[in-house]
Amino acid sequence: MILEVAILNVKEGREKEFERDFLLAGQYISAIKGYMRHSLRKCLEQDNKYILLVDWESLEAHTVGFRQSAQYLEWKRLLHDYYDPFPVVEHYELLIENEK
Repeated sequence: MILEVAILNVKEGREKEFERDFLLAGQYISAIKGYMRHSLRKCLEQDNKYILLVDWESLEAHTVGFRQSAQYLEWKRLLHDYYDPFPVVEHYELLIENEK
């Protein structure tokens, strides 16, 4: 499993619109083969800052399967205008996990 992580800085004053459109965009990412789950979290200290976490079965599921799909074009159309600056997206593999 690969975790995609993106810090999303949304243009100030557009947070509610972004959250609404993010809900709509979820249908596009979740339709991709290799997609497992995603979550959007809002920063408590900075109202227009979010973190996107997406679990993928493989790196290629995201970089090829999603990024080269028609669904990505819809995701991009709905969301990319909200970001300033455009987010850096990174991928992580699990090394250690603890649960209580």
